[in-house]
Amino acid sequence: MFIDVLLILGMILPFAGCMALKVMTDVPPDGIEISGARIYAVIDMPLQPLYLTEATAVSAAVVICLFFLCLFLTRKLSVREPSRRQLLAEWIVEKCGGLVRDNMGERFAGFAPFIAAVMGISGFSSLSSLLGLYAPTSDLSIIGGWAIVCFALITHYKLKGGVGNYLKGFTEPVVLFTPMNVISEFATPVSMSLRHYGNVMSGGVISTLLASALGGLSHLVLGKLPGMLSQIPIFRVGIPAVLSLYFDIFSGLIQAFIFALLTMMYVTNGFPEEKYEARMAKKRARLAEKKKASA
Repeated sequence: MFIDVLLILGMILPFAGCMALKVMTDVPPDGIEISGARIYAVIDMPLQPLYLTEATAVSAAVVICLFFLCLFLTRKLSVREPSRRQLLAEWIVEKCGGLVRDNMGERFAGFAPFIAAVMGISGFSSLSSLLGLYAPTSDLSIIGGWAIVCFALITHYKLKGGVGNYLKGFTEPVVLFTPMNVISEFATPVSMSLRHYGNVMSGGVISTLLASALGGLSHLVLGKLPGMLSQIPIFRVGIPAVLSLYFDIFSGLIQAFIFALLTMMYVTNGFPEEKYEARMAKKRARLAEKKKASA
């Protein structure tokens, strides 16, 4: 029980620390303010300064929270009498494994932990806005970093067919299309990051503008009432919460799923299975010849 409490605290305290840091550094804006993540510190680096922002702090909190969540769900595993959290963990593993097998095939079954991590980090990052924090998915530098990692993974599997085959792909169907193919290749991480960032960021902007407009409408309707009655933002009660269900929860979670789905599609579509199998067959043949020669 004591260890469970420590694990739960490990999930909660990182977000509590981010909320406390935001409150201590908060400066009340004059009117509507739509800006990027707050900068907490700047560290001088050889190439360029390293900015420690609210987005990076919340990202670290999400990773720490997921780490302790995994420890909590997988503690005291049992074959005969599985607990509810073990059943939840098994359900997550089964669903992520099924998703990967359905979209990538049995060859890529080992991708399940990576895809689960992508969806978990992205989903929790978007849901952090419900705590009043700046969602890391609203920061292009964070999403861009994820897209670069996924792009490196996609390129790695494209190279499985050989460097020559990879470079030859830029000249297909004709050499004239080479510049367009090169642009299309490097447009992959750009499109992945901008799609995710644009959908989440636009939701935050729309919610902020609408909340401000509803506050102004409340003041316009109730402004002539005496005392504190004129300050009640009656139209801001309920409507922003309904919008939050879509922009903060549904849209954030669906974008996490789409980002993971695009990663799976790009990897499987870019993997040259026939060329890879041919290379492996030649490699096995060479090894067999070497064994015969040594014997």
